[in-house]
Amino acid sequence: MDGTVKKPETEKNISEEKENTCEISRRGVLAGSATAAGALILGSCEHAYASVEFSSSKDRYGCLTDLTACVGCRSCEKACNEANNLPQPDVPFDDASVFKEKRRPTANAYTVVNQYPNPKDESKPIYRKIQCNHCNEPGCASACPVHAYTKTKEGAVLYDEDKCFGCRYCMVACPFYVPAYDYESALEPKIAKCILCYDRIKTGGIPACAEACPGGALTFGKRNDLLNMARKKIAEKPDRYIDHIFGEHEAGGTSWIYISGVPFAQLDFPTNLTKRPLIEETKGFLSAVPVVLTVWPAFFGMVYAALQHREGPQKGQKHEKEEEKK
Repeated sequence: MDGTVKKPETEKNISEEKENTCEISRRGVLAGSATAAGALILGSCEHAYASVEFSSSKDRYGCLTDLTACVGCRSCEKACNEANNLPQPDVPFDDASVFKEKRRPTANAYTVVNQYPNPKDESKPIYRKIQCNHCNEPGCASACPVHAYTKTKEGAVLYDEDKCFGCRYCMVACPFYVPAYDYESALEPKIAKCILCYDRIKTGGIPACAEACPGGALTFGKRNDLLNMARKKIAEKPDRYIDHIFGEHEAGGTSWIYISGVPFAQLDFPTNLTKRPLIEETKGFLSAVPVVLTVWPAFFGMVYAALQHREGPQKGQKHEKEEEKK
């Protein structure tokens, strides 16, 4: 007898059985995860960039912004906030100091107005209103893996927060960088953006911003009529406008269109957009997005859970050994 205490055979067998069971469970989880991931990959890739049929008609609505008529009063911002029950801004609507910085739409402001120098007359700055442009074939809707976006026959691009799980790929897919993420609702993923006051226009009304504009810079109507109006303005006053309607063709066309007295590049408009819808330019890349955003996080989560489950019995055995030594 050497004084050492041998573990009973039955206890040893039980311990080994636990380890084997844990190992089998871990392998089972990993195998099941891999199988599920493979099935999801095949299914996701097959439908990721399938042709999306948007319901907007040729007779859809839109807005024409005449940048030469905007005076920077921010009445549109105020009307938008009130119509959408948004909080008051940090800088009051009548405070011109807000123009010191360039702003983008946020979860608390669906539209903003920025100021730019006027090369033709320094005493008369140019103001640009920014909001969702409601693309004819929206990249956000095409990229969203859970179909949280809808293009309506009226022309508005709507967002359903109940479907959204917070991947935020729409923010990257938008060529105008409009969708804003509500970081204050981390546990409830939410994107915020202009919806063209859809509840108003479907009952015969007009967007709150267009209704509030005092200078005639915003005109709401049928998109085809607005294009004709824009062409007429440019033809009648060639000295006032450049010969370009932004949004007529960019990224496949948008419901919100613009005319300007200076090149759009000087007002921070993206000028490198093709005439084709953005989704047609990125089909190959977008095919992998649902996989990256949905399959792999779930897969690695299951792996982590399996490893944690395996460590549980080992920690218990280590604790038992320490107790035996005592």
